[in-house]
Amino acid sequence: MSKYLNKILSLQGVIFSGITLITLFSIRQIGGLQPLELKAYDLMMRSRSDPGVDSRLLIVEITETDIQMIKQWPIPDGILAQVLAKLQQHKPRAIGIDIYRDIAVPPGHSELVQKLQKPNIIGVTFMGNQWVSSISPPPTLPDEQVGFLNIPIDPDGVVRRQLIFAKDKKTILTAFSLQLALLYLKGEGIFPKLNPKGQYQLGTVVFDKLQSNSGGYQNIDAKGYKFLLNYRTPKKIAQTVTLMQVLKGNYKPEWVQDKIVLIGTNSYSVKDSFLTPYHNRNIQFQEMPGVVVHGQMVSHILSAVLDGKPLFRFWSEPGEWLWIIIWGILGSYWGLKIKHPLILIAGNFMGFIILFGVSYELFLQLFWIPVAAPGLAFILTFSVTVIYQDWEFQQQQKIVMKLLGQQTSLEIANALWNERSHLINLGFLPPQTLTATILFTDLKNFSTIAEKHSSEALMNWLNQYLSLMTDIVLNHQGIVSKFTGDGLMAVFGVPVPRTHLKDIAKDAENAVDCALEMGQCLSELNQKWQQQKLPVVGMRIGIYTGTVTVGSLGGKNRLEYGVIGDSVNIASRLESCEKDRHVGECRILTTKETLIYLPKKYNVESWGELTLKGKEKPVEVYQVLGLK
Repeated sequence: MSKYLNKILSLQGVIFSGITLITLFSIRQIGGLQPLELKAYDLMMRSRSDPGVDSRLLIVEITETDIQMIKQWPIPDGILAQVLAKLQQHKPRAIGIDIYRDIAVPPGHSELVQKLQKPNIIGVTFMGNQWVSSISPPPTLPDEQVGFLNIPIDPDGVVRRQLIFAKDKKTILTAFSLQLALLYLKGEGIFPKLNPKGQYQLGTVVFDKLQSNSGGYQNIDAKGYKFLLNYRTPKKIAQTVTLMQVLKGNYKPEWVQDKIVLIGTNSYSVKDSFLTPYHNRNIQFQEMPGVVVHGQMVSHILSAVLDGKPLFRFWSEPGEWLWIIIWGILGSYWGLKIKHPLILIAGNFMGFIILFGVSYELFLQLFWIPVAAPGLAFILTFSVTVIYQDWEFQQQQKIVMKLLGQQTSLEIANALWNERSHLINLGFLPPQTLTATILFTDLKNFSTIAEKHSSEALMNWLNQYLSLMTDIVLNHQGIVSKFTGDGLMAVFGVPVPRTHLKDIAKDAENAVDCALEMGQCLSELNQKWQQQKLPVVGMRIGIYTGTVTVGSLGGKNRLEYGVIGDSVNIASRLESCEKDRHVGECRILTTKETLIYLPKKYNVESWGELTLKGKEKPVEVYQVLGLK
């Protein structure tokens, strides 16, 4: 395993996160995230505090009750003329009539024509297209006293933008709301102009055109001169009276004097209402009357020019990309560093709170930045990182187990896996010296048995035997280090070093218990084999507790978990010593070095001091006979 594996895997994780971000950007570029961004925009708009009414405006509503009392719709020209006469008595700066009057509605048409001669009156028109016919303004009004009522509507049917200039055939027309605002600003000595960049300017305020990708928009229609509408309030934008109240004089003159007066309908039988960011199924307020929407637009312009309230601003496209990438990096980092599930969930929750908090705070300062895109970048890169880490975890586990090439108990496998960093980073497990108990087994007279059976039958017979012996080792928390043909070598106390004597003692006890169970299992096998007319065998076991060195053995193409040291040799020599001194089916030999760790639950028999093969110094040998 290459020492650079970790770097390669980490690079792959970065590549996957990068691909995720590129995919997200592609979806965003084609407008796939725009609905989510607009929902977030509406939520932030609804969450703002209510600044109250705009005292510069008065709205005269023609309600359903007014229509019922007049018993006619559209209302007669004479009624409208009376309303204008009443209002003009108090010298308003501007009166906007949000009612189409391209056709006379008798009686009283001549009276209305006379009232429309006043220079502070603004009438309306509607610019048609290939699907909708145009509606002409009142024929007696000069062009400079006409404004169009067209309102740009977003793809989800909500009004969030304001159009102030548009081209109708070869003529540039001005919006109804801007015409009213200009009449009011004229009284303040403020007149429109174009700055050197060709942008529309009122006083010191420059009205930047909304681009197709401003804020959360992507590929939105940017034709004409549009900007984002900063709604003042969802409820009552200005002092409001009904048509009949005006006719009866039930209003205060100061509500009219020096104000902008808008006259329009607020009736369910007259379809003149719009969805706004405030529409919500959980609140009663669903649609806003058209006259109120135009009032919002007028108030927005006046607030920007006279109150110093800025228009909505946006980051540049590279700035938005950077913002999204930062959140993508944060999501990936969070998924990489945090492992605890509850902390991961809490971190995601906190991440969204921080993202929305920052976005909302900027929104209050009239900066609209993407919310859905960075939020998705955060959660997607987080998810990709977690999924990739899980995949990487499984791949590393396969690599570790392959390199170890061992059958181990679950406990040992987990312990080995917890030490995987050495193997993954270095390509091998570094050697370490520790105290362990070694167990060797071998079958008595196996060579004689092998001569009487075919190699295939012998292999099947051995596999049945070794499989059962291996399971016994694993059940006693040992690790099968290697097979020796008709036997095996097992180790108890690796790979994690034991730091307490009680742990070393437990390993020794596990090894002896394992040997005793092996003997019992062999006895049962012999009975079974005898019935099947298969060979009956005996087994020798040697057990020794001492210092060993463990780690990876081999080269880069073949590694195994090796256990070496003099303790291994002694255990092997114990198994093979005094072969003719074999009573019973299973002989278990150990030494004083193991015996001192064992509890007093075993029957043992001293064989005295024996000199093992290849050893100069004799050792005290004991046979374990069984449990007391």
